[in-house]
Amino acid sequence: MPIIDSQVHAYEANTPKRPWATVPNWPPHVTGDEMVAAMNKVGVDGAIFISSFSMYRYDGSYAEEVARQHPGRMAIVKPVDPDDENVADVVAKWKETQGAVGIRIFLREEEKRAPDHPGFDRICKAAVDYDLPLNFLFWGRVDDGIRIIDRHPNVRFIVDHLGLLQPRDPPAPAEPWADLPKILDLAKRPNAVIKVSGACTLSQQPYPFPDIWDPLKRVFDAWGFERCLWGTDWTRAFAVVNYENAVKPFLETKTLSDSERAMLMGGACAKAYGWSPKR
Repeated sequence: MPIIDSQVHAYEANTPKRPWATVPNWPPHVTGDEMVAAMNKVGVDGAIFISSFSMYRYDGSYAEEVARQHPGRMAIVKPVDPDDENVADVVAKWKETQGAVGIRIFLREEEKRAPDHPGFDRICKAAVDYDLPLNFLFWGRVDDGIRIIDRHPNVRFIVDHLGLLQPRDPPAPAEPWADLPKILDLAKRPNAVIKVSGACTLSQQPYPFPDIWDPLKRVFDAWGFERCLWGTDWTRAFAVVNYENAVKPFLETKTLSDSERAMLMGGACAKAYGWSPKR
C-alpha cells in the first residue's frame, strides 16, 4: 500500500497577495512544491493537505492551487464556517473542486462555540448530502466533541490528532494522554475514524520517541488499524519535530507488523478519503 500522510499544511510566504490571518511559529514558507520535496525525501507517496486555518481561515484557494499542481500527490480539505448560514452552498462547490476530499470543523476554546451551535448541524447535514467526510478538531473539549458525533450518526467523522491537545512548542504536556480513556470509548462509534497524527509531539522522550507506543497500542486495539490514519501534522509540529523524524519512527518501529504498518500508514487513509496517490 502507498504511504499517505493524513495531515500536512503547506502555505506561501506571508505577502499582500495572500496575507496570513495570524503568524504561527512555522517556517516562513512551506509551499506545495517544498512539501512534495520533503515527502519525496522520506518516501511518503501522498498527503492530505489541510488548508491552514491559522493562516487562511476559510479560504482554501492556496490548497486548490497545490492540488492542481500536484494532483497525484495531494488531496485537499478545507475548514468551513459554522457562522455561515449558506455553508451548504460552500460545501456543494467544494465537492466539485479538483482534489477535494473532505471538509473540517473546530470545537476548541479559541472559537467559543457551544456544541449545540446550529452551524454544526448545518455542516453535518451538508457533509451527508454531498458525501464528504468531516474532519473534526475538538482537542481540549472531548466531551463536547463526542456529543456532536453522537448527534449525527450518519456523518463520516475523521477525528483530528488523536482527539488529544498537542503542543506547538516543546516540551510535551505533563499529562499528554489524560483524555485517552474518552478517546478509547469514542471508538465504539462506528461513524468515526481517528487520525494518529502529531503523536510524536506528545512524547516526553527524545527521538525516536519510544514512550508513544504503549498509549498508541491502546488506540490501535480500541479503534482497529483499519480506522487509524497515520499523519505528521507538519508544519504545525515544526517547532517540536522535523518532518523526517515524524515519519521514520512509524516506518522503523518493531511494534508494528508489515500489514499493520501498511494499513496505518496508507490503507486506512485511502479508505476514509476515497483517494490514493499516484507518483
